Amino acid sequence: MTTVYSKPACVQCDMTKKMLDKNGVEYTVVDITEDLQAYDKIVSMGFMSVPVVISGDQAWAGFQPDKINAIAA
Repeated sequence: MTTVYSKPACVQCDMTKKMLDKNGVEYTVVDITEDLQAYDKIVSMGFMSVPVVISGDQAWAGFQPDKINAIAA
């Protein structure tokens, strides 16, 4: 299961979701501006920017094509 923590008008978030779509990765989007518990979760994990992608035991922030390709493989 892959989750993308995102917010509106976020270019890196949109690029991440487009690349996940292109690679056929199923994911859930959580808008941190509407879900304060989700916001608190990613901040408690040490992330200060979005998107935050959590897939299995991997978690990262920002648009990272190499990591998206790795989870798609």
